[in-house]
Amino acid sequence: MLSYLDVVYKEETKPITDYPLKLCSYLSDRFKMEKGDKLLDIGCGRGDFLKGFKDIGLDVFGLDIEKSKSDIVKNIKIYNCNFELNSFPLENNSVDFIFSKSVIEHLKNPENFIKEIYRVLKPGGTAILMTPDWQSQMKIFYDDYTHVRPYTRIGLEDFLKMSGFKNVSSEIFYQLPILWKLPWLKIFSKSLQIFGPVKRIHRNKFIRWSKELMILGHGEK
Repeated sequence: MLSYLDVVYKEETKPITDYPLKLCSYLSDRFKMEKGDKLLDIGCGRGDFLKGFKDIGLDVFGLDIEKSKSDIVKNIKIYNCNFELNSFPLENNSVDFIFSKSVIEHLKNPENFIKEIYRVLKPGGTAILMTPDWQSQMKIFYDDYTHVRPYTRIGLEDFLKMSGFKNVSSEIFYQLPILWKLPWLKIFSKSLQIFGPVKRIHRNKFIRWSKELMILGHGEK
């Protein structure tokens, strides 16, 4: 049986782009990451974001249930781990930042996942979680058959608070770099949302990422 990475993240259908580096740079600036900070990417998959954070100077390593076959993770340490069952193979209070994108929605029981995130973060460290926004993606959410648990902005925020994190916040996040620089342009993106949840994948990137929204949640230990 082919793996999730072999099917969903094969380069023929999801080529490697400069988007991961753009997102990593944006998050690094926003959360005041500094060169040499230790960052753990949980559910690192093919390794696109691991490489992005490494390229801007962070000390990175990853966790995933599968092993990436991509050349982009050469010389990057990746541990194999079942997030729902296992303890992360890391010491207590050892990581400055944790990043996890499009992972928590795959977990039936995310309690171990969030408990281990809290354990390995240093005091004052920051967890950054991203997941599809259920309200905008409900009609396509289960097109990925490994999706099992959708989230809303409030639901993710409350989960972080209940798990002991401080200074918790969550927001609807647009995956369009132009909007990170020029947020006033969101008025055009919002105008594309008047017909309700996404019903199909759009090829035009501005249309697609104006309608397929993410939730960005974060909190400090």
